[in-house]
Amino acid sequence: MQDLGTRIARTLKREREARGMSVSELARQAGVSKATVSQLETGSGNPSVETLWALGVALDVPFAVLVDQQANAPTLIRASDRAGVPSSAASAYSASLLSASPPGARRDVYLIRSEPGEPRRSAPHHPGTIEHVILISGQAKIGPAADAVLLSPGDYLSYAGDAPHVFEATEPGTSAVLISELR
Repeated sequence: MQDLGTRIARTLKREREARGMSVSELARQAGVSKATVSQLETGSGNPSVETLWALGVALDVPFAVLVDQQANAPTLIRASDRAGVPSSAASAYSASLLSASPPGARRDVYLIRSEPGEPRRSAPHHPGTIEHVILISGQAKIGPAADAVLLSPGDYLSYAGDAPHVFEATEPGTSAVLISELR
């Protein structure tokens, strides 16, 4: 998985060039310095949420486009490894994008509560379905039936929902947020 700075650098440059904008023009429209844009495009900058929002507005792309992993394989983000983009203000606030919704997708959000015992085995859903899970409490083996991953509170996992998958609580009081994305 690419680190956040590398993803931002790659995406920022790609989006700027796709619009035929110079570094100077992007900086002017976003209200940031040319040096800031240059540093971000080389992966050496450390942007704030506000800077990325301003760049997104200037490029006419959502914030999520600048920070999304954009991978089709299962994505696992451990709570301890999550990279957030901090606010430039004094507030203790950061934004960690776990997954951006693709254009035209439908997302249904569920709260899951499960206890140890028989695993919940799911048959494949509609073709193109992706499931996203954030474990809230307890512990569970979740994901592709043949390759489930043990998650702890705060961990995030996405996987193909159009293949057999499983949710198996391994501790009492297990709960999760599950988002089913239909493309």
